[in-house]
Parts: sequence; structure tokens; C-alpha cells
Amino acid sequence: MGDGTNIVLRRHGNPGEPRLVVCHGNGLASDLYYPFWSLLTGECDLIVYDLRNHGWNEVTAIGNHNIPSLVKDHDLIMETIDSYFGYKPKVGAFHSVSALISLLSPTKGSAFAGRILFDAPLCRPGQTTEEMEAATARNAAAARKRRESFANWEDFSHRLRSVPALSRVVPGVFDLMAKTTLRKDPGSDHYELRCPREYEARLAEYGEIYSGMVDLGDLASPTKVLGADPSIPFSYLPSLGLTDIVTVDFDFLPDSTHLLQLEKPEACAAAVRDFLNTIHDG
Repeated sequence: MGDGTNIVLRRHGNPGEPRLVVCHGNGLASDLYYPFWSLLTGECDLIVYDLRNHGWNEVTAIGNHNIPSLVKDHDLIMETIDSYFGYKPKVGAFHSVSALISLLSPTKGSAFAGRILFDAPLCRPGQTTEEMEAATARNAAAARKRRESFANWEDFSHRLRSVPALSRVVPGVFDLMAKTTLRKDPGSDHYELRCPREYEARLAEYGEIYSGMVDLGDLASPTKVLGADPSIPFSYLPSLGLTDIVTVDFDFLPDSTHLLQLEKPEACAAAVRDFLNTIHDG
């Protein structure tokens, strides 16, 4: 990246098929979404990466851990994918904060043949709601209270089983979350969060401000937003109706929360397939 931070790109799947670029939500890691994107390896050329200070990437200075830096990273990553792996049309499959980051890019999505965004943290421009503000404050406070060190990843996995927001995930996600969001502390026998809690809190704190800056009426590529079920109490941010914005194909995934790719990976993979077919037919 521009400040010297390294972002690791990984390639999976079938190089001869349509290219799908996958990234994750705040505090998580793209490998955690394996139950979702692994279903597409036979039919997609998958490029998977983590946001700075997440997943495979090193932890760097917190001063550069902010939405504007992540937007710059996003644009450079897309350029690098084309130059390193060879250019071909690509579709973005982004969740939560990575979806917001892609929407904030000054390219307006022109680097993509299309984007499918899973439960993007959006609020209508000029309509920041009290509900959104309260949820943002709650999420930032919760991140700052996270325990940062664990004796082993099994300890972390066991603790995840009592988290209400994870009550709907598919089998195996608790262990997978532990293995993909913890790393061995080089100075001890313990394990620590790959994305430190203050880093996660910073993105949670300011995401609501930036979500109001997205202009959904000015997008340079086809965009589908798949949100959580609005009838289920939200675990992250409230789902907002965007059906009146003609440039966005907006839908909800029934019986899912913000972590829909970890709860209904087959349905999410099917949504990607449908979107890819729509773009191809178009």
C-alpha cells in the first residue's frame, strides 16, 4: 500500500471462470467466510484478501487504520489484481465494512463488472437515524470490551458459543472464527486478536458517518445489495430499505442476521451465481 503496509492476496478456484473478489467485515477475516466462498471455487476465479490489520496481514500503525486509508487500499488492490493476475472483468463480493469501502471509492465501482454487497452498513444521505447512531456507539463500545488474549484458540471457540449474535451460524464456524481471527502472540504462549480491539472500534465508530456519504444514485457498475432479514433483531446495524433507488438491486435474505454468509452460505452462494448470470446475460 502507499504507506508500506502489505496486503496478502490469495487465489483459489478455477482461473478459467469469472473472477470474484471477496473481502470481509470489521474485526473478521476472509478465511472465516470459507463456508460461503468455498461453494464457488469450481465456478469462479476467486481472489481473497483481508483488510489492513486483519487476517493474514500484519498489524501496523493505528493512525492509518481508518476509512479513507481503506478506500485507498481498495483501489490499489483492484489495480494490483489486474496487473498481477491478468486483466479480466471482475465482480466484487463484499460484506459489511468492505462493502461500504467499495461504495466510497471515487471510482464509483468502475473497476468492476458488478458488485454484490452483503448487508452493507448504509444509511440514506442526510438521514442519519438515532437508531443507526445508537447501534454504532454500541458496536464500538462492545469492540473495546473484547478480551484480547486467550490461552488457546479452543478457549476462544468455546466462549463464542455463548454469544447471541452467533446463535444462527452453521456448524464449524466457532472453531473457524477462532483459527482465522486469532494469532499466536510471539512474546508468550497465548493467542491474541489479529485485529486489535481498538482498531475494530475505530472502524465501528466512524462507519456510520461515512455511510451517509455513499451516493447510491451514482454507481458505475451493476450493484446488488443483499441485506439481513429486517424482522430479526439486528446484531450489528439496522437494515434499511433501499427499494426506491433504481440503480441498486436490493433484497433481504429471510431468517438471516448481519452474519448472513456464515448463517446461510448456500443461499448467499446462490445469490452470487444469480448475479453473475444476470451480468453475463446483460
